Amino acid sequence: MEDPHRFMQSELSRRDFLGAAVAGLGCLAASKPEKAPVVSVVKIKNDNVPAAVEQALDLLGGIKSVTKGKGRIMLKPNLVAPVPGAVTNREVISALAKLMKSAHKEVSIGEGSAAAAGFNAQGTAVFRTRNADLLSRMQSHVFDQLGYSELGKELRIPLVNLHSGEMAKVRVPGGFVFDEVTIHRSLTEIDLLCSVPIMKTHALAQVTLGMKNLVGVFPGTVYCSVRACMHDLASKVEPSGTAAPVVDMVRANKLGLVVVDASTAMEGQEPSEGTPVKMGLIIAGTNPLATDIVSASLMGFEPGEVPLFAWANKAGMKPARLDKIEVRGEKIDSVRRKFARPQVFSWPSIRDYWGVKEIS
Repeated sequence: MEDPHRFMQSELSRRDFLGAAVAGLGCLAASKPEKAPVVSVVKIKNDNVPAAVEQALDLLGGIKSVTKGKGRIMLKPNLVAPVPGAVTNREVISALAKLMKSAHKEVSIGEGSAAAAGFNAQGTAVFRTRNADLLSRMQSHVFDQLGYSELGKELRIPLVNLHSGEMAKVRVPGGFVFDEVTIHRSLTEIDLLCSVPIMKTHALAQVTLGMKNLVGVFPGTVYCSVRACMHDLASKVEPSGTAAPVVDMVRANKLGLVVVDASTAMEGQEPSEGTPVKMGLIIAGTNPLATDIVSASLMGFEPGEVPLFAWANKAGMKPARLDKIEVRGEKIDSVRRKFARPQVFSWPSIRDYWGVKEIS
């Protein structure tokens, strides 16, 4: 009969070996590199914007995949002012809305525009205001002038004025500028926020893409039109008065899809006085930072040139480098174009000339 002590030692050794093996597998699993975020880059062929939008989403897994488990979705275009060529192409929003409705999603379009002549802009002067009635009328005017009111009726989807109405406060743990932000209540009731910016350079932020587009989520009734009151506070944290609060707002919202309209982009002194650039592209991704890094690269910017990216990394958002992103569709080098750089200002340097006076 086998020695019981030897048997127990043998059994313990076997268990130790199995335990070590299991632990080893656990370590291997824990050390497995994170899956790279995917960003798609698609050429618009024969001016067929809807086809390019659908292809960009298909490269991410398709509309059902990117909206899985998300019943209520808000599309957030960049409608900075009623200036055609400086705003999101309506065709891109239309294509996204139709795809989402075909996937049985409840869709809305939300925006809080910066300025409009006859409201908070007079000649070359732009004013700050918290006046709810003025901001509501201004937003309706912008929707009307850019054809979005007509689009909403055509697709039977609501347009939401993010400036005024019922608001909600959302905590921002570890926020750079705000411990909590105030946003339109509808943003707390959706399951997914889809940012749909036009590709542009910017005089405060270097570029304005998916994350920067969320400046339009700061309600004017709280943070003033042209977000002057927000910039005032934020400039005490960092000079642009833009990058840090944008990261706070991104973290306060359910931003899970970015579709960049680069059909016709804008370079130079943005937000509305730049030069149009025919890019003929749609860029999409479910990781907002990765999508913006790829888009900025297509404009000829390195990640280190964009302060917003550094602040996003500081908040724990990833990636930090282009080589950590899986790009599908067109190769970046084949469609990259170096944009004319804007003259970049700090908020304090322009505060006394832009949006400083208040209109009631």
